[in-house]
Amino acid sequence: MKIRPVIMAGGSGSRLWPLSREAAPKQLLPLVSDRSLLQQTLLRVSAPSFLPPIIVCNEQYRFLIAEQIRDAGIVGAQIVLEPVARNSAAAAAVGALLSEASEPGALVLLLPSDHVIRDVAGFQASVDVAAGGAVADFLMTFGVAPTSAATEYGYIRLGAKIDRAQGCAAVATFVEKPDRAKAEHLLATGGHVWNSGMFMFRPQVFLSELKTYEPKILDAARGAVEKARKDLDFIRLDHDAFAQSPNISIDYAVMERTARAATCALSSDWSDLGSWSAIWDALPHDDADNAVQGDVVLQDTRGSLVRSNGRLTAVLGLDDVIVVTTDDAVLVASKDRSQDVRKVVDQLKARGRKEIRENTVTHRPWGKYESIDQGDRFQVKLITINPGASISLQLHHHRSEHWVVVSGTGRVTRGDEVFQLYENQSTFIPVGVKHRLENPGHIPLQIIEVQSGGYLGEDDIVRFDDRYGRTPAA
Repeated sequence: MKIRPVIMAGGSGSRLWPLSREAAPKQLLPLVSDRSLLQQTLLRVSAPSFLPPIIVCNEQYRFLIAEQIRDAGIVGAQIVLEPVARNSAAAAAVGALLSEASEPGALVLLLPSDHVIRDVAGFQASVDVAAGGAVADFLMTFGVAPTSAATEYGYIRLGAKIDRAQGCAAVATFVEKPDRAKAEHLLATGGHVWNSGMFMFRPQVFLSELKTYEPKILDAARGAVEKARKDLDFIRLDHDAFAQSPNISIDYAVMERTARAATCALSSDWSDLGSWSAIWDALPHDDADNAVQGDVVLQDTRGSLVRSNGRLTAVLGLDDVIVVTTDDAVLVASKDRSQDVRKVVDQLKARGRKEIRENTVTHRPWGKYESIDQGDRFQVKLITINPGASISLQLHHHRSEHWVVVSGTGRVTRGDEVFQLYENQSTFIPVGVKHRLENPGHIPLQIIEVQSGGYLGEDDIVRFDDRYGRTPAA
C-alpha cells in the first residue's frame, strides 16, 4: 500500500520564543540536532515505502522550506502555499485532495512538522500497523503511552480492540488538555494515551467525514485546489476560496465527532517540543542534570536548560531554570513555568515589539542578511548571496546604500552601469537609483551594507524585475 506523507508546516511555535519567531518558527530551527525539525520529519518518511511528500505551509516560509528540502536531499516534494492561516482541518483537506488526484488509492499520513522521533524504525513499524486500520476505513491516530501527568497534551481514552485492524483500538473519547489534577487521575486510572497529533486515513474516507461534519471546510479546500496556480516550484492555493474555510483543527472538525476514529500505539519515542522544558527533556544532560547548547559557562547550577545562540552566557547558583539568549533577546524562566512563555509573547505583541516577528538573521530566496547595528538614520547589515543568485532590480526612495565586499565576487547593476566588485572593493548606491547585486561565482558572496537615510524599513523597496516571483512593487 502506497503512503503519501502530508506535512503541516505552518505553525508559529510561540512557546519557544525567543528562538522561534513568526518569520522563523520552531519547525524550521535546529533545536535538538543539526537538522531542523522539518528536515527530521522529512527524513523519517523518505523510505521507499513512502511517496514524495506534500508540505502545506504559510507562503512566507516558502523559500526557506524549499532550501531545507534541497539541503536534506528530498526529491519530488510538493510545497503547497496557504494564503491565510486556517488551522489543520483545512490543511488536511488540501493534502487529501491533492493526494487523491495524484495517486488514487494511496493512504495519507498526516504529520506535524515539529515533532522529535529518534526511533525511526519504531515509527515506521507503527505506520505499518496504522495502515491496516486505515485500509479498513478507520481514521487512525497514534497514541503515545504517557510517562507523566502531562497537562500540555490532549488524551485519548481507549475503546474496544478492532478485529479488522490488528493492534488497533477504537477511540472511546478525546480528552482536552487537562489540568494537573485531572491529568493525574487519567494516569492513575489507566486506559488513556497522549494524542500525538499524527493521523492516517484513506483520503476518500476523511473527505466523506469532513463533508458530513464541516462541509464548508471541504468546499473551501476543493475550491482552493481547483483554482490553484503554479508559482515557480510552488502550488499557490486560491486566496478567496481558501479564506472561506472555518479556522478549525482536524480534531474539532472531524476526529472528535466521527464514529470511525481509532488509534494504534506509537512504538517509538516522541515529543512535540511544545515548551522549553520539553527541549530540556529531549537533550542530553551533564552530571548536574543540565542541558547546555552553545557558548555557556555554568557554576553551581542544576537541572537547567541554558542555550546561547552566539554570545557567552554564564549562569551562577540557579536551579531548574530556562535561560535562552539570542542576539536581540534573553529569556530567563523557571522551568516549571516554561508553558507560560506564550504570555510573554502576547505582551510583546501588544507592545508592537519586532522581536516576536523576526530574528536578527532574515532569510530570503537569494540568501540571507544579518542586522549588525542600527541607530538614528543608519543601519549596518551583513548580506550573504548564494552562488548564482541575485537580489531584485530595485530602488529605494528614502535611503542610500554603501556596499563593501567581504568575500566572493559581486556583479553590480547601478543605473546604466554594470561592473564587477571583488574582495575589499566597494560602491555607493544613491537614493532613487535602480540597482541589483548578483553573485556570478561559485562561493557565497558576502558584503557589508551600510544604509543611511530618513527611513530604513524593508517596505521601502520598488521592484522592477525579480526572478523569484515576488511582488513587483513592495
